[in-house]
Amino acid sequence: MTKDKNFNTLTTLDFGQKLLDLSTPKVMGILNLTDDSFYDGGRFNTEKQALLQVEKMLEDGADVIDLGGYSSRPNAPHVSLDSEWKRLEGTLKKIAQQFANIIISVDTFRSEIAKRAIDNGADLINDISAGELDANMFSTIAQLNVPYIMMHMQGTPQNMQKNPHYKHVSLDIYRYFEKKIKEANQLGINQLVIDPGFGFGKNLNHNYQILNRLEDFHQLNLPIMVGVSRKSMIHKVLETNAQNALNGTTFIHGICLQKGASILRVHDVKEAKECIKLFNFAKINS
Repeated sequence: MTKDKNFNTLTTLDFGQKLLDLSTPKVMGILNLTDDSFYDGGRFNTEKQALLQVEKMLEDGADVIDLGGYSSRPNAPHVSLDSEWKRLEGTLKKIAQQFANIIISVDTFRSEIAKRAIDNGADLINDISAGELDANMFSTIAQLNVPYIMMHMQGTPQNMQKNPHYKHVSLDIYRYFEKKIKEANQLGINQLVIDPGFGFGKNLNHNYQILNRLEDFHQLNLPIMVGVSRKSMIHKVLETNAQNALNGTTFIHGICLQKGASILRVHDVKEAKECIKLFNFAKINS
């Protein structure tokens, strides 16, 4: 683990045999193994389709592949642990075997799924609830000794958009992370990434207030991941839909990079990598 001299932020995630250098921004490619995710539900829910998509994302430059077996879109139906693992197990094992050197993330809020995932080839856990939906998650991550991404979400996927409310959205989330980081550190979890959770228990104005103050989260001394890809915060403003929100996504990614985001979690890897390439080139010529 190393610290960046500018932000005093963790800049390398250590997975044992693999490292992820966050001194320059990286791309996490989304692989939804669900039937009902908001943008690509059902497109990659067979092993063959999933493996082809992983291959494409890697060719496009993905640094991490993030597998999810539980749809967390607003009002998504709850699925059992067994159903989530059934969606993940075969594909995870195949990806770990076929692409041995890649970094694999599993998107889950369940500690048992986290343990099974790491035991079967995953490298890190991406938790939309920061341990709020499973009291055993932090202790499990500590035992597994793997990097952990914790996201802020108000409520659950089933109710998070019914009436999200904050006194001051960015400050409330900042204080939430202060508490969560302390809890994690006390258990020996030190390889942390934070995600403010765009669209998870936030209305349209909340999302843009967070975007406008994103750089404030650097004071927590941790890498920041953002997940805005094709979300309603983009297509509602543009009066379109998720399928036509790529241009808007790229624009918002540019803002996030300027404000110091370390990881872009995306559906469209090639476009995100191009955005980062332009950002980096502009930065070295500033």
